[in-house]
Amino acid sequence: MDERTCCSTGDKKKPWYRTGLFLISVLTLMLLGTSFLFPAMEGFRRIFWEYVRIMFWPILAGFFVGGLIDHYVPKEYISKHLAVAQKRTIFYSVGFGFLMSACCHGILAISMEIHRKGASGPAVVSFLLASPWANLPITILLFGFFGAKAFLIVFGALLIALTTGFSLQGLDRIGWIEKNPHSVVVHPGFSIREHVATRLRNHVWSHESFRHAARGIWKGMTALAAMVLPWVLIGVLLAGLVSALVPGHIFHQYFGPTLLGLLVTMGVATLLEVCSEGTSPLAFTIYQQTGAFGNAFAFLMGGVVTDVTEIGLVWKNLGPKTALWMLAISLPQVILLGWILNKL
Repeated sequence: MDERTCCSTGDKKKPWYRTGLFLISVLTLMLLGTSFLFPAMEGFRRIFWEYVRIMFWPILAGFFVGGLIDHYVPKEYISKHLAVAQKRTIFYSVGFGFLMSACCHGILAISMEIHRKGASGPAVVSFLLASPWANLPITILLFGFFGAKAFLIVFGALLIALTTGFSLQGLDRIGWIEKNPHSVVVHPGFSIREHVATRLRNHVWSHESFRHAARGIWKGMTALAAMVLPWVLIGVLLAGLVSALVPGHIFHQYFGPTLLGLLVTMGVATLLEVCSEGTSPLAFTIYQQTGAFGNAFAFLMGGVVTDVTEIGLVWKNLGPKTALWMLAISLPQVILLGWILNKL
């Protein structure tokens, strides 16, 4: 198995006390302990637990869905629709992302699982970019905040997801990004519907089968947790430190509807590890206080495109070239669209 996967052989050989999850957990406990000794760090502790409260259930739901995929969905199902180097693959990925009812942190777990099941790098990236801001629950939330202007946010998210996916497909064809070693060759006549029907007919429903399913789902969930949680904790620690130690008036002073304000907004979005539901009010606050709708859009998309957790996971699992090209292709689009929206 490739060393970039969540169940990498490298991770299996490491003692538990040298795993990324353990080391980051120790660092987290140390910072939380420091917050009881130094008054300046009290804000960090409060914000840390607020982020945990916001992110806990979406992440848990993402792990559960990932565990279901790991146990029940064969690689052939994913490879048939999300591994083929055709434009329809990107449309499928964006469509699946739109239908997912999970925030960015839950989507991270699901996207890494479909990659492990065979989805191509371009498909996974398109799925990631489309999910947080174009999925149905967040679309409704955005309309509550921005009214009809929410159409522009959703359209912009879908557009960036599509163009980035198509661009990565072109790079994939010429070998400039990594291939997914988990993709399998699917016979053209293979039918997912018929295969599912056959599995259901042959399945024996019993107490033992439920126990086997529960063990399989739990195994998939723990594998995803070992991969995703260290990066989520890193993002939360950075967000908590920035939010607690950087004065709030600094943010308001530099978030204006200018190119500098747009870039500063993108920089802050990179560090703020907040779930989609949490970032939407922050983006609306930026819009209310500055009138810069493009900055609000950039803040929402920047948290997806430049998020430390997401880039780290893509780098480790899809490959460094895929992560760098994702950033190089999507980030200019976010800045350009943000600048255009500020001018409207």
